[in-house]
Amino acid sequence: MIDPARVRHCYELAKQDLLSERDPSGHWIGELSTSALSTATAVSALQLALINGSASSRADASLIRGGVDYLLANQNSDGGWGDTDLSYSNIATTMLAVAALTLTGDAEKHPSVLSAAKAYIDEKGGIPGLRARYGKDKTFAVPILTNYALARLVSWKKVSPLPFEAAVFPQSFYKFIKLPVVSYAIPALVGIGQAKFYHDKPWNPLIRGIRSAAFKPAAKVLTKMQPESGGYLEAIPLTSFVVMSLAATARANSEVAQNGLRFIRDSVRPDGSWPIDTNLATWVTTLSINALSVLEDDNSHLTPECLDWLLACQTKTIHPFTGAAPGAWGWTDLSGSVPDADDTPGALLALKYFYERGDCDDATKEQILQAAHNGCRWLMDLQNSDGGWPTFCKGWGTQPFDRSGSDITAHAMRGIAAWASDLPEAQRRLDQGQKYLERMQQHDAWLPLWFGNQDRTEEDNPIYGTVKVLNYFRDIAASPVNIGESDRQAATKALKWLASQQNADGGFGGGKAISDRTQGQYESSVEETALAIEGLLCDNKGTENSPAWEKAVDWLCRRVEENSHGECSPIGFYFSKLWYYEKLYPRIMTVSALAHACRAIESSVRENPTSVSGNRD
Repeated sequence: MIDPARVRHCYELAKQDLLSERDPSGHWIGELSTSALSTATAVSALQLALINGSASSRADASLIRGGVDYLLANQNSDGGWGDTDLSYSNIATTMLAVAALTLTGDAEKHPSVLSAAKAYIDEKGGIPGLRARYGKDKTFAVPILTNYALARLVSWKKVSPLPFEAAVFPQSFYKFIKLPVVSYAIPALVGIGQAKFYHDKPWNPLIRGIRSAAFKPAAKVLTKMQPESGGYLEAIPLTSFVVMSLAATARANSEVAQNGLRFIRDSVRPDGSWPIDTNLATWVTTLSINALSVLEDDNSHLTPECLDWLLACQTKTIHPFTGAAPGAWGWTDLSGSVPDADDTPGALLALKYFYERGDCDDATKEQILQAAHNGCRWLMDLQNSDGGWPTFCKGWGTQPFDRSGSDITAHAMRGIAAWASDLPEAQRRLDQGQKYLERMQQHDAWLPLWFGNQDRTEEDNPIYGTVKVLNYFRDIAASPVNIGESDRQAATKALKWLASQQNADGGFGGGKAISDRTQGQYESSVEETALAIEGLLCDNKGTENSPAWEKAVDWLCRRVEENSHGECSPIGFYFSKLWYYEKLYPRIMTVSALAHACRAIESSVRENPTSVSGNRD
């Protein structure tokens, strides 16, 4: 039997740990994993700018050397490189590392490093293997091959042309043109596409003429989309691909290239590496708020300054990157952030907590209400025709990371449902979303878009996806939103499936399927175990799955007691299967899971005082 005092004690420990990670201004910033992939692209961009006479890049030699040293020190035993220091090798990152080391001359100086890397690339199928990893999505495959061509490791004939001329059309037209890259990769489309055109012009005179005429107008899009920080999406790889393309087309001293170089310099880590993105401050702050607000008797630590910061993060104008209307939130408060359908509902749920807390004056409550209504309308306007929600842009369904996703849809629906009583249109939108989720349930589970498990063959994460949908069912059970019998059945099947995925040690990993890497169960992680606990408790009692969630809580409590609950796993996807982990994810998820466990235990005690143990035996 479970010990309520132990669970509450572990919750308090985890909570204090999470609170200690706050910025002095009252919100969270977090820390993204260091990345060999980002480091390789940054080194290539800096080196190509140096080679091509950038006016302000002569001082970059030390940054290049630091990045090279990091890459040399972090090659995996199989000869490849992974996206993070906890990631398995993959062909994309390995090819980028080889290109960077070749450009700097270090591949020649370290023949054993190069030999092992080439053997790994050959084993994974070489260029055909790279293309197979991404399929029809050219967002990442073409930039990698461009980097390879710039290092003279492959002929430009091997690099697919990108229709950079399409960027001259209004943003509202992009979804109709069926571009071969995702919506947030327009800067790469322009930069990489122009580098290919510069070095290998098409034989067709008509296409050559069109692209020549569109070269300068398309380049202006790079200026329009570049944020104040200089970093597109605050992302090192995307910015680096643009900079290296400009440097290789006699534009190393252009304003865009110089701003990009400034961003790269500003983003380097003390160990010489670069992260995948600057930070996820808005995302981890709303996750933290929502985790810390589960227990009604324990919410005084969330400050008015945190609320003010969150309100200030809401977009107030049309966004230059995607053309998104005002009213939404992106993943950070920095200038390179883009509003999306995952961070916006996170903010809406956090605002609901502040709105209902009871210590807001009327003016503040009105400000929250206005912000929430604007956010909900923004989300409802973004809904796809299939009933689901995409991440950034409505109607972009040709590439994987532009389609509707179950995790995004469930989160968007939670955000809207929190404020549905004030929005007459909400119920119809939620009905459409519920039908989408019903169609997307596979083998009783749901797959997410932005999270994975590197041990699974398909690199997906049904634990994460299923829990995010179950969280929606939990929320609407206590709301005025209607739910049908088919939805209840879907939730029941998902709960049964989730309980069946538990490992023998009580934790959860990627599921029960056998992996070539693990030869058995997927290793239990803090993130996936905490998520599973929350999912199993979606009825706020967990009566149907008591053995499963109690064993999982015991596993998680042991991690807190050992002070190992902060150990990260690379479960996050950035874009195009680019892995990352975030320092705060396990901490936030532990707090949320144990808070839900405390609530379930308290509910059980009220109904049956003898249902739980008062000790640890």
